[in-house]
Amino acid sequence: MNFHISFGGPLTFKNAKLPKEVATEVPLDRLLIETDAPFLAPHPYRGKRNEPAYVKLVAEKLAELKGVTYDEIAKITMENGKKLFGIK
Repeated sequence: MNFHISFGGPLTFKNAKLPKEVATEVPLDRLLIETDAPFLAPHPYRGKRNEPAYVKLVAEKLAELKGVTYDEIAKITMENGKKLFGIK
């Protein structure tokens, strides 16, 4: 269907079964990450003001779920974002 799926802080929540299942099924070339700032801060900041710096926690959880390194997920999602938004 040629669309991307983005994950934010809720991916790190302990009870987020469905987002975790979805993340494992989405192909690497269709993944994006986001902060949802100032809302939906990832664990362990849940319930507090979200900050863009916390996107690292989402990337770490996504890397864990996909069975790749944090560096790989960071590179993949950055390239996906560049392609999607036409950034060179």
